[in-house]
Amino acid sequence: MSGHSLDRHDDALLAVRAGEGDEDAFEVLVRRHGPVLLRLAEQLLGGPAEAEDAVQEALVSAWRRLPEFRGEAAFGSWMYRIVTNRCLNVLRARRPLTPLEAVAEPAAPEPQASPERAAETGAAVHALRDALGGLSPEQRACWVLREFHDLSYEDIARAVGISPQAVRGRIFRARRALTEAMAAWR
Repeated sequence: MSGHSLDRHDDALLAVRAGEGDEDAFEVLVRRHGPVLLRLAEQLLGGPAEAEDAVQEALVSAWRRLPEFRGEAAFGSWMYRIVTNRCLNVLRARRPLTPLEAVAEPAAPEPQASPERAAETGAAVHALRDALGGLSPEQRACWVLREFHDLSYEDIARAVGISPQAVRGRIFRARRALTEAMAAWR
């Protein structure tokens, strides 16, 4: 069966086929979910090289574990969990945390914007990176999944492996810490 015709199947069927050894089905899942998983890893780890390694390792792990995939959660949610856990392991191993480099760069200054305004915007982005780097890996993961990926508390709980109440607490503490760290930029 060609990769094109596999594109019409939903993730659950593709995951079952991949779990049975169908490499084409897994390739479709990787193409479908890979970009968002890489963006997540870059946001959690702060750089493309480490992020690519983490996603690659997560995909290898997923391929090996696909026969165990029961479809209780969506394939995408399952992959979020695998990638998030891999990134958390990397973050825990690298203490102290380095600044998060994957925060969106500021838009190019408007032509009429002053050089002072452009410098101020750049400094604010660097301050946010530093503030995110100061969060615990778990707080950072919850905050990134909520603010950058717009996941629900329940989906974040599944991805990180904690309760929705614990997610709420970590996001609350992350927001409080970021608000305090960014108070000078208000």
